[in-house]
Amino acid sequence: MSESVCPLEFRYGFPEMKKIFGEGAKLGYMLLVEGALALAQAKVGTIPPEAARAIDSVARSDKVKLERVKQIEAETKHDIMALVKSLSEQCGENGRFVHLGATSNDIIDTASALQLKEAQELLRKDIVSMRDTLLAQALKHKNTVMLGRTHGQWAIPTTLGLKFAIFVAEFQRHLQRLDEVEKRICVGKISGAVGTGAGYGPKALEIQDLVMESIGLHAPDATNQIIQRDRYAEFIFVLANIAASVEKLATEIRLLQRSEVGELSEPFDEKKQVGSSTMAQKRNPIVCENSCGLARVVRGYVTPALENVSLWHERDLTNSSSERIILPHACILTDYILQNMTKVVKGIRVNRDAMQANLEETGGSIMAESVMLALTEKGMGRQEAHEVLRKSAIDARNKDRPLHEVLRADKKVRKLLPGTELDKALDYSSYIGVAVETVERLARKIKPSGGK
Repeated sequence: MSESVCPLEFRYGFPEMKKIFGEGAKLGYMLLVEGALALAQAKVGTIPPEAARAIDSVARSDKVKLERVKQIEAETKHDIMALVKSLSEQCGENGRFVHLGATSNDIIDTASALQLKEAQELLRKDIVSMRDTLLAQALKHKNTVMLGRTHGQWAIPTTLGLKFAIFVAEFQRHLQRLDEVEKRICVGKISGAVGTGAGYGPKALEIQDLVMESIGLHAPDATNQIIQRDRYAEFIFVLANIAASVEKLATEIRLLQRSEVGELSEPFDEKKQVGSSTMAQKRNPIVCENSCGLARVVRGYVTPALENVSLWHERDLTNSSSERIILPHACILTDYILQNMTKVVKGIRVNRDAMQANLEETGGSIMAESVMLALTEKGMGRQEAHEVLRKSAIDARNKDRPLHEVLRADKKVRKLLPGTELDKALDYSSYIGVAVETVERLARKIKPSGGK
């Protein structure tokens, strides 16, 4: 008995998405196409109606066994011919009408479109779930003030709610992208060798339209022997873009979970979970790190997907081998990291005390802009005010003193901002701008658990 090699078989991915791309499921999709083709041909008068009904009935049953298809493929070295022979065997005399006029990719590409349609529906649910979970956290923490950081350095205050809201809007865009690409990826073809439809006769286009209508796919405007791979490349790029946002979210959480920051952390099962095999105190952000690593794999599939666009003449076979990997893997891994990170966001631990402590650690330096603007409101020129704050911030840093002490020693500042006016300009919670309003406006715009 051979052992599993691919981690998707034993470590990564969830059953529902994996099932779509399993060998049995793929066989089922291809048989469905063969049955639909026979019915369409009967409808236009190409084959006898009773033969078409018999073929479709067998195709929808469990009479065609995967084991038999594999047995024939081992002999013929051709997967679709093995399928055709297996189906024909079960159809008796009517088997002579199976696959009439068809080429392999009429079946393969149309079956792939059915797979991608189902995968797209699952991914859509994933993105909606991620978006709604993020939105719930954005609303919950719309007033939670924390350090904003740029270049990895203290900047000015922000809110945790705004951080989450930014991701809400980002995943909403991914939802729109996925919806938009559906009409270009859920496309099959029934146009025969090199795409002329010659093998189907004068009603080839009608046959193609009938097949696509019956199985819920779009018909192409024009094809050669295969569906053009710019469609798959676009789909893979959408998944890569989604994966990039997942990694962006996971990275933000990882950065804020660092021991010296400690503001956020992913869920940790204190009763059972182990952080390290030797350092018992560890609580590593393993789900976030896992998601980052797998997101990079998904993005790596963009290159072969683009390479597959440029095929020789009416087709060659250089795309086939890589697509057997990149299409299922990209869907399975994107689904996996979306679901995992949604669980992280839902159960995320927020350490408000650490957020406040980190704000205080700045010694008020992050309020330099606020004080600068307060001084300009009192008549000081903007450039002069900027220079006053620049020198004061440097002085505070060099002398390890809070900014407010240095500012109070400045006569110009003391004159323009006497008493509590300077305190007001140094108040973290009063300098979050429209962060709360942004979250609330976004929440009104997006309907949780809805669609577009």
